[in-house]
Amino acid sequence: MARRADPAPPTPTRPPASDVDATVRQRIRALRTAKGWSLDDLARRCLVNASTISRIETGTRRLVLDQLAPIARALGTTIDDLIDTSAEDDVVIRPQRDELGGHTYWQLSRENNSNGLSVVKMRITPTDTQPELKVHPGRDWFFVLSGSVALRLGEREILVHAGQAADFATMTPHAVVALHRPAELISIFDQGGRRAHT
Repeated sequence: MARRADPAPPTPTRPPASDVDATVRQRIRALRTAKGWSLDDLARRCLVNASTISRIETGTRRLVLDQLAPIARALGTTIDDLIDTSAEDDVVIRPQRDELGGHTYWQLSRENNSNGLSVVKMRITPTDTQPELKVHPGRDWFFVLSGSVALRLGEREILVHAGQAADFATMTPHAVVALHRPAELISIFDQGGRRAHT
């Protein structure tokens, strides 16, 4: 009686890339294509072979720090940003309402974001009192969602209506006041602006 041959061992397969690896590969490709660069364009800028970059993006080559560093630099980012997955845990921000000096604020950005900017929705109600003009380093930006506001910049008063935005240097004494009825704004503050206004 013939002896049955043992089945052939399974062909080893490459283990799937980790979630972090997959995220890094996607980010490299997305950053490259967002700049309109081909593989050759990126290769020229980071001195890494185009075929190596292609294999990194497709997952057929291991991620190696000495290749990731020049790729990240060429793409205008850092290795830390490429591998950071903390921001993907919970993408929904649940703003808390805060009242201060007759204004209502909703913080629309995370407290500990890396760029130091804060996005805030504000509701400003008209008042008979003169606003305090504030000064701080940097720039402020706001977009008027509804109503109209007067932006006081030193001796000037500039009217900004719904659908318009303002961007100004904040070393000039400034304040924003609602005209006739409540106004709602979206503002972007740097760290100095957030401390001064919220």
